[in-house]
Amino acid sequence: MTTQASLPPETPQTSDARVVHVLEFPGGYTRSTGPVIGRFLTGLRSGRLFGVRMPDGRVLVPPTEYDPQTAAALGAADEDWVQVGPAGTVTTWTWVDDPRPDHPLDRPFAWALIRPDGADTALLHAVDSGSKAAMATGMRVHPTWRAERTGAVKDIACFAPGEGPAEVPALAPAGVPTPVDGPASDGEAELEPVSMVTLPHRLEYRLRGGTVWNHFIDGMAVGQIRGTRCAKCGKVFVPPRGACPGDGVPATEWVDLPDTGVLTTFAVNNVPAAGAPEVPFISGYVLLDGADVAMLALVSDVPWQEVRIGMRVRGVWVPDAERTRSVKNLKWFAPTGEPDIPFEQFEEYV
Repeated sequence: MTTQASLPPETPQTSDARVVHVLEFPGGYTRSTGPVIGRFLTGLRSGRLFGVRMPDGRVLVPPTEYDPQTAAALGAADEDWVQVGPAGTVTTWTWVDDPRPDHPLDRPFAWALIRPDGADTALLHAVDSGSKAAMATGMRVHPTWRAERTGAVKDIACFAPGEGPAEVPALAPAGVPTPVDGPASDGEAELEPVSMVTLPHRLEYRLRGGTVWNHFIDGMAVGQIRGTRCAKCGKVFVPPRGACPGDGVPATEWVDLPDTGVLTTFAVNNVPAAGAPEVPFISGYVLLDGADVAMLALVSDVPWQEVRIGMRVRGVWVPDAERTRSVKNLKWFAPTGEPDIPFEQFEEYV
């Protein structure tokens, strides 16, 4: 997982300045599905909706591995599975006038909870009704399936008003026909069940930095790390804080810190990340000389096998001509070659 924060150099250095923050798993987050969710996603790939029957007889869609009321395991036997829909009823909805780039439709639509026929719970999906006036609680809708299906909830492009057609597009690019009811075709049976999924995770938002953050960024623009000191306990915080979390008093004194310190803990990362060196790369917490809180940073210019707790490190900065008002001016920390610091000297900061 990576986080980024940047601000164009021409942005006014005021408390109204906004920085763009991005929180993401580059390339998506890959996880195993397990037998229950995997079976549900495999059904979506074949153009069918499945639910799982709970001990009290109700049918749960989307299925879960455990009963939400009793925590009993679900879906272990074939008879626990029920094909539902494909049509269903809208139980509640909300209208989206201005779709975002990552929304399923590029025109106004409704997010709705839809209870498929034969199910006792509802699933969340988009309804393409054409207008807000056409949406209503209790309306009948049907799924529109994509031809290219991979075993994901997006295999349903959206729901549309009415009972809908019964056919499902042939599975592309393999071109395997997949009936809407009955057992899967021989071609579908030859496909591997869905056992792994990669989910996109990206959150982008704009944040007003305020006086403290802007002064910190001003320092980063000239290669200076700045922290704030609590007037009561004397602790120095970096990145800076406007108030001491321990004493609850303003931390108004600014402190210019060196870009040297000790690596208090670290992790070896094998997932690529924006702005990071090639995998495997090191992220860790560096306690700067004169600071009382360790800061998260990258560690590079050293083989990952040689990284160790207590290693003395120094900041590596982008060239002066390439700097902007951004934390990314500090590329990473690299070993100084000095002797390691004994653990006893920084153990309270781990």
